[in-house]
Amino acid sequence: MSESEIISPAPTEPEAASASAQDKHPAQVLSDVASLPALPGVYRYFDALGNVLYVGKAINLKRRVSSYFTKNHGGTRIGHMVSKIARLETTVVRSEAEALLLENNLIKTLNPKYNILFRDDKSYPYLKISAPAPLPDDIKNRAAHALISSATVQKDLKITGVKVNPDWFPRVSYYRGAVEKKHHYFGPYPSAWAVKEAILLMQKVFRLRTCEDSVFANRTRPCLLYQIKRCSGPCVGHITAGDYAQDQVDAERFLNGDTHEIMRELETRMMAHADKLEFEQAAELRNQVAALSNVLHQQSVDNVSDRDVDILAVKVQGGRACVNLAMVRGGRHLGDRPYFPVHVEDAADWQDGDEADVPVILRSVEMQVLDAFIAQHYLNVPAPPSLVVSVPVDKGLLQALSEQTGVKVSAVHNPREQRRVWLEMAQTNAGLQLARLLAEEGSQQARTRALVEALDMALDNLEDLRVECFDISHTAGECTQASCVVFHHHKMQNAEYRRFKINDITPGDDYAAMRQVLLRRYGKLAEALTLAKQSGETPAGTGRLPDLVLVDGGKGQVSMAREVFEQLGLDLSLIVGVEKGEGRRIGLEELVFADGRDKVYLGKDSAALMLVAQIRDEAHRFAITGMRAARAKVRMDGGKLEEIPGIGPKRRARLLQRFGGVRGVALASTDDIASVEGISHELAEEIYRALH
Repeated sequence: MSESEIISPAPTEPEAASASAQDKHPAQVLSDVASLPALPGVYRYFDALGNVLYVGKAINLKRRVSSYFTKNHGGTRIGHMVSKIARLETTVVRSEAEALLLENNLIKTLNPKYNILFRDDKSYPYLKISAPAPLPDDIKNRAAHALISSATVQKDLKITGVKVNPDWFPRVSYYRGAVEKKHHYFGPYPSAWAVKEAILLMQKVFRLRTCEDSVFANRTRPCLLYQIKRCSGPCVGHITAGDYAQDQVDAERFLNGDTHEIMRELETRMMAHADKLEFEQAAELRNQVAALSNVLHQQSVDNVSDRDVDILAVKVQGGRACVNLAMVRGGRHLGDRPYFPVHVEDAADWQDGDEADVPVILRSVEMQVLDAFIAQHYLNVPAPPSLVVSVPVDKGLLQALSEQTGVKVSAVHNPREQRRVWLEMAQTNAGLQLARLLAEEGSQQARTRALVEALDMALDNLEDLRVECFDISHTAGECTQASCVVFHHHKMQNAEYRRFKINDITPGDDYAAMRQVLLRRYGKLAEALTLAKQSGETPAGTGRLPDLVLVDGGKGQVSMAREVFEQLGLDLSLIVGVEKGEGRRIGLEELVFADGRDKVYLGKDSAALMLVAQIRDEAHRFAITGMRAARAKVRMDGGKLEEIPGIGPKRRARLLQRFGGVRGVALASTDDIASVEGISHELAEEIYRALH
């Protein structure tokens, strides 16, 4: 046998898989993989269009990333993801904890397609007790450390020119946003309702004030809250600063869970006043004890041993998942809040493999979902020391959380006694919330299907149906605004909503406003599509036309939309007007088409009409809220009047009084403005130019 006839041995399976990977992936990607270090870090996969596919962490970057390209994943979801990888990026960090934090920061900012994502842009509400201001020395001496011990003392203060500072009496309030160290914050709470319930308790038991400082400073007699025993009336001298400070301290201790200690102290103080024959003070403390006792009896899940606990229950069904988060703070159950992740079906959650560098999926879907929630949720929310969970949590994740917070975070999977009751409640709520979501999604999908069938639209995938709806809103021509809302993937896409400020039209001309907003919305897109047809290539970043353009209006608005689409060279069949029916009653709307088709009445019980009405009403809501905000801004601050040099408060007041508002000033001529007292002709011309 000659050398040329020697048959090479068949490649082994790893070699074949490696050869297959080299055939599927760019050489640059494989080169980058080969040069990765054996250090902890975070990796990111991108497709050919630059979209982020997946973000992951690794203790050993080289081993983890190489495993994706040395094994044949077949037709699995991971295989689909790997087949799309065109580029990768990595970041080396110092530890697994840093890798986990960076990974989840990137997941929340990049929204990769194959990661489990928890999207929640709303900050959590807190209960805020403002920091008390220190008392001046002369007032301390005058009131003997008991400021405003009576109305007489308050009167003396006013006579001597001393103004009572509201900051001497801390206020309890609802708060959402960044915290300041000088104030005291309690929470976070799962909902605004939970905060308001806590504030109501502060009023009932400790009678702390909730009024704004401006209201406090201008009170001359008690308000209704004092009459119904929800406030101690510090604004009019019905409580001393010392007693109010004691109530504030007791309220903060109550929120921290020291309820039984507070009860004992209040009872001791009550008996001391009674022994001194100070029966009025004793009666006040008796009422406080009774109110606090009533609260403790109502709080059936109170448990002193567990001050701060989060209870996490996960439920997966029908391709969707729900994580129900219940919060216990200060030993009190504050309620719960459901979270629904996206990309559960497409999630590719990997763990480090064995020494043979073969990745293995070790955790169930429920575990993956819960790990993703904990990692992403506690990036911005402080983690309590105890977690009660329905499925086991990765120990490395808990260690990273402990390092991040500086407090040891532990998780209990099979709790007992009160914790078990809490977990069962959370599991029940997770199941109910997920069932509600699946029912709503099924109903929404049915509405989408009904609309597609009613309009005889050629659409292969209902998930791709994109509807954009426009509405115009103004008040007698003032502050005209147009709204555009988007329906896609069977739901309203709030992040894609847009408002358009309409300018350079006759006030009240809705047709001109509709023309302007449609040109601004689709003008550049139409140009890009025309260039794409001529060149045969679609430029990167070019958007897509919706499958349906809804216009809130009848024949007139549809005719204007048709003119715009004809001018831009767009398909007229996309335009549908929603014309109000007889008597403008809901359910009698008719659809008007721009391409000449006859009107269609879908019927008041039609699922398609329900969807159209939902989108139309959302466009109206979005437009009118924007218009009202713009109008309020003009009316509250006088628009541009105070920005004009030479216009002070007096001249501004005269102008507004003469013309009835800023809009009246804008409609006035130069001579009319100059006729106002104190306004010269030169200043009138300056005002006219500024407002036009």
